[in-house]
Amino acid sequence: MNFLDFEKPIAELEGKIEELRHLSDSDEINIAEEINRLQIKVDRVLRATYGKLTPWQKTQVARHPDRPHMSDYVQRLVSDFTPLAGDRCFGEDKAIIGGLGRFRGQSVMVIGHEKGRDTESRVRHNFGMARPEGYRKARRLMKMADHFRVPVITLVDTAGAYPGVDAEARGQAEAIARSIETCLDIRVPLIAAIIGEGGSGGAIAMAAGNAVLMMEHAVYSVISPEGCASILWRSGDAAKEAAEALRLTAQDLQRLGVIDDIVPEPLGAAHRSPEIAIQTLGDHVERALKPLMLMEGGVLRARRREKFLDMGRSGLS
Repeated sequence: MNFLDFEKPIAELEGKIEELRHLSDSDEINIAEEINRLQIKVDRVLRATYGKLTPWQKTQVARHPDRPHMSDYVQRLVSDFTPLAGDRCFGEDKAIIGGLGRFRGQSVMVIGHEKGRDTESRVRHNFGMARPEGYRKARRLMKMADHFRVPVITLVDTAGAYPGVDAEARGQAEAIARSIETCLDIRVPLIAAIIGEGGSGGAIAMAAGNAVLMMEHAVYSVISPEGCASILWRSGDAAKEAAEALRLTAQDLQRLGVIDDIVPEPLGAAHRSPEIAIQTLGDHVERALKPLMLMEGGVLRARRREKFLDMGRSGLS
């Protein structure tokens, strides 16, 4: 397991547990009791550590390489998943994956950012940073879902939209704006879940939903802490201070009314128990989706629009 800087005490304890487990039975040492004692201590330290994470530490957790990715959620929660590619305008963008499937018996359109897990897949998926064709694909799939009256589930996990020259040349800002417009225009339920990083317009392009869920240790912000620090402090070294100022944690955002529900993560965060984290999110998505399925399309759209307009009005008051 990859340990974060603030997890060093935990790493040392788990290292001792592994050493004991590898001891030979011939040593005639009863190690079960010692392992149990150390495991209780690990759980206690984990609970204390993760109960008081700073915004910068939560950012590190949200970026953890072992954290479940979009493809992991799809694999375990969506059956008969059929990926759909291309924006019918320029090409395919593998930073965003989308397709039809069945979520706990309900036909759904699932769209989300995929970062990739190893070097090869990260390069292939461009680290989850989509170009304009990715957001145009998302828009196409949302319109398809609207046409066939299929609810949409989006899984957001991106540091932000790709800022390269080629993306700007193909209309990155317009593609993101159109994707947000489509989120607010469709007449089917839209559930958005922030599963890792929710960065800038690259995230909101697919997160303007009837219900916005957020994993307990995910982050959601207008800009990354490093980007904010480089603008305000002229130095990336101030990322910790920027993270504090951005109010990017799930707890802050729920208080501000930006998200609707916090999805609890297992002890030690999602990367320690991916299966539990995935199933927990599935339960929360199902709970949020059921009442929305009973609403008429015009009501769904009106409530979704009003929800985000209210955020703007409260910000001006």
